[in-house]
Amino acid sequence: MKILVTGGAGYIGSHTVLQLLEAGHDVVVFDNLANSSRASLERVHEIAGRESEFVEGDIRDRAALDAAFAGRGIDAVIHFAGLKAVGESVAEPLSYYSNNVVGTINLLYAMDAADVRRIVFSSSATVYGNRAVAPMIEKMELDADNPYGRTKEQIEDILADLGASDDRWSIALLRYFNPVGAHESGRIGEDPKGVPNNLLPFVAQVAVGRREKVMVFGNDYPTPDGTGVRDYIHVVDLANGHLAALEYISGRTGVGRWNLGTGNGSSVLEVIEAFGRAAGHPIPYEITSRRPGDAATSYADPSAALADLGWSATRTLDQMCEDHWRWQKNNPNGYEA
Repeated sequence: MKILVTGGAGYIGSHTVLQLLEAGHDVVVFDNLANSSRASLERVHEIAGRESEFVEGDIRDRAALDAAFAGRGIDAVIHFAGLKAVGESVAEPLSYYSNNVVGTINLLYAMDAADVRRIVFSSSATVYGNRAVAPMIEKMELDADNPYGRTKEQIEDILADLGASDDRWSIALLRYFNPVGAHESGRIGEDPKGVPNNLLPFVAQVAVGRREKVMVFGNDYPTPDGTGVRDYIHVVDLANGHLAALEYISGRTGVGRWNLGTGNGSSVLEVIEAFGRAAGHPIPYEITSRRPGDAATSYADPSAALADLGWSATRTLDQMCEDHWRWQKNNPNGYEA
């Protein structure tokens, strides 16, 4: 098929573009490069031995979207584009609603006008909220408690309403847990702009000497070692989940929702220790007070994805850390020379 990938130059997007190319699909990447780099796609092309087409544009720009669809024979869309930092969303909610919600509505209008009604949407486990009791299952009531999570929840609602209103649409909603790791080549990986918002890229930057130590927010949670427990999933497993969802919706219409996670939780200290094993030296850290709103434990029940999509995560925490370290060690400053 020919797939339009919004946000395809980003961390998860670039890994998914690589999997699509290696699976024989043609790819058009649509990205405004606000939090990504063209270098990621150049490296994807090196690894795949095939190229994607790149269109620079913003999903808030309807004319740019229409132009991206025009004459290209797009069969389906994988939609990653959007802002994704919880803390930033609290400080700048209008940016998040504009980019994520308004941008997605523009995309759906452009898809409909181009007669393309197959979409795999990059949602998030944040839609469950911090009061949900693990393991998270897809039929739980959603209760996002920050602007970022609420944009994902609202987009899910929009897509569900669209699917209910028009039976020509085929829609997959993929709720990610905590994507980490990198392609085994070490050529592509996570390159956050500024201070990382997530644990593992922060640990990696400490390991490579860019930051002094990891701050561990709370060690008095009701967990085995007192630190927060999360479901970490290798980004290549996650990318494969998109291909499985794309294949699933290609043969049917309607709306499906799936968790993409391992079904197991790892604590903050377990992640730090595993990364230390990968890097060959201990990672310095300091225990500090809890962050408001953080849940003690969050992990997926991924059984629906296995039953429906034939997909499950296969890589261990040690593999995630080894691959993430290979990327970080080889690219200490990310994609910048």
